[in-house]
Amino acid sequence: MRKSKPKKRIILPDPKYNEVLVTKFVNNIMLEGKKNLSYKIFYEAIDIVSEKTKEDGLEMWKKALANVTPSVEVRSRRIGGATFQIPSEIRPGRKMSIGMKSLVNFARKRHEKTMGQKLANEIIAASKEEGTAFKKKEDTHRMAEANKAFSHFRF
Repeated sequence: MRKSKPKKRIILPDPKYNEVLVTKFVNNIMLEGKKNLSYKIFYEAIDIVSEKTKEDGLEMWKKALANVTPSVEVRSRRIGGATFQIPSEIRPGRKMSIGMKSLVNFARKRHEKTMGQKLANEIIAASKEEGTAFKKKEDTHRMAEANKAFSHFRF
């Protein structure tokens, strides 16, 4: 166990929308410390989303993020020689982190030309409750539901 908890870092809001959540998402997009480039990718994706759907791009993104954020997960635990998948609630900070990471990772695996287009299409799909990021959340919930019998082993 740690002696003391590490201090929470203060994350500054993004320049365009003035939201901390956007900065956190941009930090997940970022590779090799290229934050400016990841901001460009995000803003391009939001513009494409608002262009395609004729709605507010940021609201669509928030809706998509809420749709891909899981509320339960399964954790492996060894009990008496057998390994059980035990469903457990996720704390709020981790929930958002998992949602953001899945949205970015599944956007990267898409087959569009630029990252902005990939991210935009994944956001549109997730806001309609489809796409691979949403499917992953559904699979996680289904697995937790299937292993509900082992929830009394929770730690």
